[in-house]
Amino acid sequence: MPHTGRPQKTSARFNRQLIHAALAISRVPFTELRHILNSEVSVSTIRRRLHDDHIRKWRAVERALFTEKHAKKRLEWAREHRTWTREDWERVIWSDECAVQKDSDSRQVWIFRHQNKREKYDPKNVRGRRKGGGLSQIIWGCFAGNKLGPIVFINATVNTDVYIAFLHENLLPFIDAVIADGASQVVFQQDNATCHVSKRSREWLANSTMEHGFSIMQWPPNSPNINPIEHLWAHLKHELHQRYPDTKSLCGGPDAIRRTLRERLTEVWRDIGEGVLNGLIDSMPHRVQAVLGAQGWYKDY
Repeated sequence: MPHTGRPQKTSARFNRQLIHAALAISRVPFTELRHILNSEVSVSTIRRRLHDDHIRKWRAVERALFTEKHAKKRLEWAREHRTWTREDWERVIWSDECAVQKDSDSRQVWIFRHQNKREKYDPKNVRGRRKGGGLSQIIWGCFAGNKLGPIVFINATVNTDVYIAFLHENLLPFIDAVIADGASQVVFQQDNATCHVSKRSREWLANSTMEHGFSIMQWPPNSPNINPIEHLWAHLKHELHQRYPDTKSLCGGPDAIRRTLRERLTEVWRDIGEGVLNGLIDSMPHRVQAVLGAQGWYKDY
């Protein structure tokens, strides 16, 4: 069958080199590809050749960066919990700290890739989460099953003393309430932040488990994507800005802005319904399977 349309300006060999370079060094801009390939081909031609192979620039997903060792630990955790039922996951008290900013960092990283999840979560295409970036209010919260725990506003550096103090004042009463409501074999989850796993924190938790009748989940490193409370934070922030769109432009001094954030966050937190929490618990078997399928590396969650 005769070829129709304009002939390509680039050779098949050049096209192969272009595709290989774009996927291997996915973060470079289009113009940089020209220099890498030592070519005078226009950017528009490069873009068309990549589009012919279904490659275009995509926004890099943000995930906590981890190593082979981290992936191994994550895989071990997933294997240990692969047979857990919904009832098992309902017994877990999920917890974490979170910084709620009045606005978020809008900077994005764009990478070359095909439209598939394997390349989307390739480590070289994942953007590490940034810390800081604006005035924020630190909060701690927890939930278990469809029961929402307290929201705690933290106005100091979260060191071991601060951590133990707000766990004593907020976590233990919540655990007692969950157990009084009929739960058994309650499990407390926390990540591996320094203040969480310090010697004194571990000693305090060990004593508390004996007094209040709960156990501690061994958590894999760098795994916020497995923790459903991360999606609860996302829901909280979304609802905050939906309900109060002026939050990102709040004026005044830091104390006044944080006071307003606290008032609004308290209201939004209290309005989180059982449907949201049930959905997060329902997602846990899928999160475990995603980690198993990725052999501990990046996946949808």
